[in-house]
This record gives sequence, C-alpha cells and structure tokens, in this order.
Amino acid sequence: KYIKGTLTEGIFYDKDFDVNLVGYTDSDWAGDIETRKSTSGYAFNLGSGTISWSSKKQQVVALSTAEAEYIAAASCATQAVWLRRMLEVMHQKQDNPTVIFCDNKSAIAICKNPVFHERSKHIDIRFHKIRELVTEKEVLINYCHTEEQIADIFTKPLKAELFYKLKKMLGMTKI
Repeated sequence: KYIKGTLTEGIFYDKDFDVNLVGYTDSDWAGDIETRKSTSGYAFNLGSGTISWSSKKQQVVALSTAEAEYIAAASCATQAVWLRRMLEVMHQKQDNPTVIFCDNKSAIAICKNPVFHERSKHIDIRFHKIRELVTEKEVLINYCHTEEQIADIFTKPLKAELFYKLKKMLGMTKI
C-alpha cells in the first residue's frame, strides 16, 4: 500500500543549493525485543536531497543509549569518509569537515574526547575510529534536537506528522 501510494514521489536535487555533505545519525536503544540489539540509522544530504542512507541492526548489544548512539555515529562517520572520497573523485572536494548531527550529548562527548576513560572502556575498539576522524577534522559531530533528526525515520516507527516532516527533510517530493 505504501509503495503504491508513493509511485509519484522521488528525491529532487536543486542545482542552486550548496554542495556541502551533511550527515545525520541516530539509533533506537535496545529496539529489538528478542535480542535487545539497537538499530543504527544514518542519512547524508548533499545540497537539497539525500544521497546515502542506511538502517541496520547493530552487531552488539549496547549497554546504554550513549553507547548505541556512539556505535551508530561511528558507522555514519565511516560512510562520511567514503562519500568524501567519492566526491573528491567527482571534483566536488569537501574543504570543511563533514558535519554529522547526533541527538545524544553523551555520545557526542565520547566522540570528541580521544582520551580513554572508565565509562567507555567496554566499547569495542573498532568503534573508536570516529575519535580519530574528529581529531583529524574529517568529521565534526554536532548536536541537533530529536525533532530535527532525519535519521529517526530509519530507526523507529514515528507518528505520521513527524514521519512526513522528516521525509520532506530527506528531499522527498512529488515529481
């Protein structure tokens, strides 16, 4: 029913928009009732529309919302690096760090603090690559309110009003 109702919709890319890559990352902590694993989601906008998105169950059980969001942000940052390299090949080099918006202040603090600390020592080392990317200014992790978090659309069921708002923020429109 949903697909039939959206056959005339698509992502519109306006040529007059700035060509800066911007990412959004989110997770639903312990959303899978059976395994208690979280779902990571991200979306990347370039100009007026989304060019890359993902929704994937995390491989480990996160012990807190901060950990689930941090794992999601690490996945998002890895994709940001790949997209930056692709844009460079297409002569659209990104001169500034790619801003990634996250709605969890604790996860942002873990991303920005390259110093090992007790509260995050249990997090698998593979997720700490994001700290290096922040230090090297490949990515910049910023806060955004949950109501503006585009990646929410990929991680959990939403009320209709918020769903349509976020869908529009993805660049979806009647074509």
